[in-house]
Amino acid sequence: MVTARTQVLHEPQLDTLLMVEKAIIDAEEYPTRTELWKSLPRKMQYQTFKRILDYLEASGKIAYDKKKIIYTGVNNPKLEALIKSSVRIL
Repeated sequence: MVTARTQVLHEPQLDTLLMVEKAIIDAEEYPTRTELWKSLPRKMQYQTFKRILDYLEASGKIAYDKKKIIYTGVNNPKLEALIKSSVRIL
């Protein structure tokens, strides 16, 4: 059985990963992937950016709501306010 492999050109460095995470936290609105990528202070390849988002999602720090990125990590006041204002269905 032959499996396809994708070649990774760049592995993200820690400072790059932290930069993306900080940009998600500091965003006033929940950004889309493209909006977030274009707003970063340093440019990077989109492939590297997607690997960082995959890692953050796998580690439980972000989630996707349709196309928007939501930070679910520790101390997220926007998410806490959204949860408090939500309606529970029993």
